[in-house]
Amino acid sequence: MDPVTLDQVQLNFNPSGLAVINGAIGLMMLGVALDLKLADFKRIVTSPKAPVIGLAAQFILLPAFTFLLVMILRPFPSVALGMMLVAACPGGNLSNIMTYLSRGSTAVSISMTAVSTMAAIVMTPLNISFWGRMNPDTAPILQQVRLDPVDVFITVFIILGIPSIIGMSLGRYMPTLADRVRKPFKIFSLVFFILIVAGALAANWHYFLAYVGIVMVAVLLHNALALNIGYWSGRLFRLPEADCRAVCVEVGIQNSALGLVLVFNFFNGLGGMAILVAWWGIWHIISGLLTAFFFSRLRPDPGVVTP
Repeated sequence: MDPVTLDQVQLNFNPSGLAVINGAIGLMMLGVALDLKLADFKRIVTSPKAPVIGLAAQFILLPAFTFLLVMILRPFPSVALGMMLVAACPGGNLSNIMTYLSRGSTAVSISMTAVSTMAAIVMTPLNISFWGRMNPDTAPILQQVRLDPVDVFITVFIILGIPSIIGMSLGRYMPTLADRVRKPFKIFSLVFFILIVAGALAANWHYFLAYVGIVMVAVLLHNALALNIGYWSGRLFRLPEADCRAVCVEVGIQNSALGLVLVFNFFNGLGGMAILVAWWGIWHIISGLLTAFFFSRLRPDPGVVTP
């Protein structure tokens, strides 16, 4: 099989199919936002150290180190751009429960989720555009699709920003309704996330099997890098162990569902990107559970209250 094929294969979605995917991701984010409160944002002001370190690791260190990893590995350009896209996304909707299982600080985790979701509206398009154009292998793809950061900003705002505002408003002003729909939304989020990831892999299954080694190694190294950036950033700045675990999980669990939506909307379903992002979506669940299992066997620092 011609190695260039992975960079050339594309998934075609009609406008109505894309609208369904975008709407479903928006509903997923609304479900996540039902658990967010204004206090989660205020915590950044009252106890800023851990969330700020985490957000810096999320939106500055991870994209930069991903760029370096890509330059070392030199994967197919579409795979490389997929890695950069994942690194530009905010934390995933499973990060809070993974933090809980890791005996980390859920307060820090929820605060990071709240702020990173809003920050992603600006930081995600900026990071994709900046780091993608810095790499000579991925820059031609961005030029070919004529990626406009403003268009990405609008899409991310519609998918993340508006549902988050609606979800938080429901939680604040209609708490009874929010309590009633919270569990169904969480179930829907998990099921739909699995379906969209499985669909992306199934549509590229032939190529996934052909290049499974490349994709799995890239995702394994990339995810390990993300987890370590999060954890050791906290350790470097002497955060309590529970906070380090929260930052570790938040940086290591990425919103790959958002990444797939961006692949379909702006990169014409580019196969290498879709395969990489979809496999990331599967692997970070596995690695998150393994990380939680490892952390749960270790005692946190004395005096740190964890769930």
